Amino acid sequence: MDQKKLLPGPLLDGRGRLFEAGYGTSLIKTYDRRAIKAAPFKIKEWDYYLIYNQEFGIAVTVADNSYMGLLSATFLDFKNQREHTVSPILPFTFGGLDLPSSSSAGDINIRNPRAEISVYHREGGRRLKVRMERFEDNMPLFIDLLLSEEPRDSMVIATPFREVPTAFYYNQKIVGMRVSGTVNYRGREYVLSPETSFGILDWGRGVWTYENTWYWSAANGTIDGKVFGFNLGYGFGNTENATENMLFLDGVAHKLEGVEFVIPKTMDGKDDFMRPWKFTSSDGRFEADFTPTLDRAAFTSLGIILSDQHQVFGHFDGKAV
Repeated sequence: MDQKKLLPGPLLDGRGRLFEAGYGTSLIKTYDRRAIKAAPFKIKEWDYYLIYNQEFGIAVTVADNSYMGLLSATFLDFKNQREHTVSPILPFTFGGLDLPSSSSAGDINIRNPRAEISVYHREGGRRLKVRMERFEDNMPLFIDLLLSEEPRDSMVIATPFREVPTAFYYNQKIVGMRVSGTVNYRGREYVLSPETSFGILDWGRGVWTYENTWYWSAANGTIDGKVFGFNLGYGFGNTENATENMLFLDGVAHKLEGVEFVIPKTMDGKDDFMRPWKFTSSDGRFEADFTPTLDRAAFTSLGIILSDQHQVFGHFDGKAV
């Protein structure tokens, strides 16, 4: 597969279409919400942070999907295989959350009666703060973390959709940040140290078609004292110019071709997410077994809007070249 690398310049042309489809290792294309020519209610913008160590994790989402906004926080207890999520919905935001046009600049500061979420760019990294007064059993959740040591390279992809010329997906995954700080959950303070805690940012802007199925996997850790991680995904848009599959070692990206997620099935043919999976690559450079420990399942149905998510956490064993 001959994958195309993006060139610098605007993301969208005068008709609201991608200038080019392909991949990069930084936000080389400039995103401008005003250049979008699709219906306003179809625009989707979000920042999703996943922070974790071997015992627990935190997931935080700020999303402006135009017809609705979302402020979400999850505490992931890997040790006891449980999770709790609170996701206040803000109706009809239509860009009102004023999310930045780049992941590398611009702050987020959103407050409502149920949640406060802030992301500040400061010297040394990103400061993530969350406050939810009634997170679980009338007890609060407080998060105050610094994400530092951002790697040189990240996964960036500009993806079109065959069915709708003005639909696109511009996405960045930053894998391998170190994390320090504290999380206060159910009256207990959890401390994250940069030696054992890692952070991933999923930054997305775009216009999607109505029905989509998306597979995404990312991980980071250390091998021989160096930060190693990867981003894998498929099933979403027209990826003939590039995949989002990349390995990262010491902050440097190494491009992969296609990767398949082999998810086991139940007797009646449904995905069985909590049994071991396999991951296999078309170029033979990534072969791994995945052992699940926790499935954060979320099903939302609001009339014509339906979302069925499974965020499955676990451990990888395998080989990467």
